[in-house]
Amino acid sequence: MNLDEKILLPGGAGLVGQNLLLCLRRLGYRNLVVLDKHRENLEILRRVHPGVVAEFADLAEPGDWEAHFAGAAVVVILQAQIGGSEPEPFVRNNIDSTRRILDLVERHAIPCTVHISSSVVESVADDHYTRTKKEQERLVLERGIPCVVLRPTLMFGWFDRKHLGWLARFMKKVPVFPIPGSGRYLRQPLYAGDFCAIIASCIATRRASEIFNITGLETLDYIDIIRAVKRAARSKTLILNIPYALFHALLRLWALFDRNPPFTADQLKSLAAHDIFEVIDWPAIFDVAPTPFAEAIEQTFSDPDYSGITLKF
Repeated sequence: MNLDEKILLPGGAGLVGQNLLLCLRRLGYRNLVVLDKHRENLEILRRVHPGVVAEFADLAEPGDWEAHFAGAAVVVILQAQIGGSEPEPFVRNNIDSTRRILDLVERHAIPCTVHISSSVVESVADDHYTRTKKEQERLVLERGIPCVVLRPTLMFGWFDRKHLGWLARFMKKVPVFPIPGSGRYLRQPLYAGDFCAIIASCIATRRASEIFNITGLETLDYIDIIRAVKRAARSKTLILNIPYALFHALLRLWALFDRNPPFTADQLKSLAAHDIFEVIDWPAIFDVAPTPFAEAIEQTFSDPDYSGITLKF
C-alpha cells in the first residue's frame, strides 16, 4: 500500500466522498484530489479536510480539471444526481460525466477504478435516478477497465444532506412529522462509515472485475428508522401516519415550488417498492467490522466534530 499514490475522487464533496476522505486520511493516504461542481460543499470540504486538493469541476464538460488524471493510481467514481424532478440533471451528472471520466481513465491507463453504483440497479423502481444509475453501471462495465463495482443500499452518516440527515433536521423544525401510510416499508440502511471502509479495502487490495451488493445487515421498517432518528436527534416532534395518496399529493405540490426537493414523489414510490436486496458477507470479504445500526445512528447525530456539519443542496 503506497500512501503517496494519487487517489482521485470525482464527485467527492458529497456524503460518501466526505466520509471517505476521513477514512483515507486516517489510514495515512496523503495525495487525495477531489473534483466537484458544488462550490459550497467544496468549501466545507476544504475546512474539514485541510491538505486535500479540492477543485471546482463540471465533470460533464471538458476543462483544466482533466489534468488531475495524469499519474493517478486510483479513481473512485462518486458523482451522481440523486434528487430532483427533471430528467436532464440525471443524464448530465450520472451518464455524461461518467463517459468523460471513463475516457480519461482509459487515456491515462489508470490501474484501479472503484465505481460507486447503487442497489437501485436491481430495484423494481422506475424513475430518473434508477434509469440513469443502471445506464451508468452499464457504461462502466462495458469499458473493460480494471474496476470493482459496489452497489450500496440507502446510506446514512456524517455529512448526510438528504435521507436521514435531512429528516433529522426537518424533525427539529416541525411539531408533526408525517409518515406515508403504515410506514411498514422494509429498508436495509447502510452506515457510510462502514461503506467507506469497504472502498478503502478495495483500494488497498486492487480488486477488479467484481461486482458486490453492499447491503445494510439489519432489515428495518421505515417507521422504526424514523423513530430511531428521532431519539438520536433528541427531537420532540409527533410522528403521524397519513394516507399514502395524500402524502404523494403533498410531495407533488412541494415540487411545484422547489426545483430540487429533498424528497420527491418518485422517491416515495421507490420507498414503497418493497425491494429486498441480497446480503453478502461483506465484513469477511473486505475485513470490515460492521457498526450496529443503533450505534451508527448515535454516532451520526452525536459526534462532537462532524454531526453538526451540514452539506448544502
